[in-house]
Amino acid sequence: MKKIYLSPPHLSGEEIQRIQDVILSNWITTTGPEIEAFEAEFCRVTGARHAVALNSGTAAIHLSMILAGVRPGDEVICSTFTFVASANPILYEGAKPVFIDSEPKTWNLSPDLLEEFLNKRAKQSKIPKALMLVHLYGQAADLDPIRKLCEKFGVLLIEDAAEALGAKYHGRQVGLEGRFGIFSFNGNKIITTSGGGMLVTQSEEETVLARKLASQAKDPAPHYQHSLRGFNYRLSNVLAAIGISQLHVLDHRIKARREIFERYQSALQDLPGVSFMPEPEGFFSTRWLTCLLIDPKKSGGTDREKIRKHLESMQMESRPLWKPMHLQPLFKDCEIVGGSVSGKLFENGLSLPSGSALTPSDQQRVVEAIRECF
Repeated sequence: MKKIYLSPPHLSGEEIQRIQDVILSNWITTTGPEIEAFEAEFCRVTGARHAVALNSGTAAIHLSMILAGVRPGDEVICSTFTFVASANPILYEGAKPVFIDSEPKTWNLSPDLLEEFLNKRAKQSKIPKALMLVHLYGQAADLDPIRKLCEKFGVLLIEDAAEALGAKYHGRQVGLEGRFGIFSFNGNKIITTSGGGMLVTQSEEETVLARKLASQAKDPAPHYQHSLRGFNYRLSNVLAAIGISQLHVLDHRIKARREIFERYQSALQDLPGVSFMPEPEGFFSTRWLTCLLIDPKKSGGTDREKIRKHLESMQMESRPLWKPMHLQPLFKDCEIVGGSVSGKLFENGLSLPSGSALTPSDQQRVVEAIRECF
């Protein structure tokens, strides 16, 4: 039986010629014209001011911590409902994460809980250094009130848009309004370079520094001299060539995933206890993954795991929603504000096969398998 994956890579065909050209040019390392072209094309497509191509979204998050001036002992606020890569780089710099729960409206960080927390900390004269705001599953967080709170309390805003390239918040591309923004081109993302990421910044000076730090922080000298701690984080020229080709089909990939979501919603919304990730007015989700909730109290006993295991037995990959960071053993001693909303999302939520190359007939197989569980 053909296996249906959750979100496999989807190439356009243009990549082959670009890769061949790169190989023939012999620019196959972490320098070369395709890297600069990829960064420029990314800025053109998204409206970003400056962009630095890196070997992963995690590398981009780590560099954002360094550029933000995060030091050992600092606190960094982070969405609790996310993948661990949003929070791990906080630990890399010896800082302490403070996790904030989601809101039901967007499934992203709650502006109300953030305001409550920052007001409490202001009275204690203990404001965290930065906020790592995640835009989850292709959906924007409620950006305006969160940005205003960061400005009011002097918290540096970083946007983790690793899952949200192409998502809009009242017509604006997410990931561009914080001091730094992060995007991912991992193999399962809406476009891919197989592995890779992008750091966007608001200033040319920070862009130059980011590129230096990502290239082992080599000083300008004929010999190898280093005054700063650096990293091997630059994207290869070969993968940058793939990225350029993928950017050319971004709109098509978003359209395909939104259509996949709409077909799932139409086919499954009548099932008892089933609901889908909301899309508030003024938001535009890429529907990177189609995510649904199953309330076992209303579904007659069917739950997330029953569906997941049945799909697995039928060679269809699905996955529970992110396990919140405050429930992870790694972060068991970290402060959490709220927690019940993201806890319920994890307990009852499931991501369905959502790759942009998913055919209607394969999607119908998934739909029929889910309906068999009820």
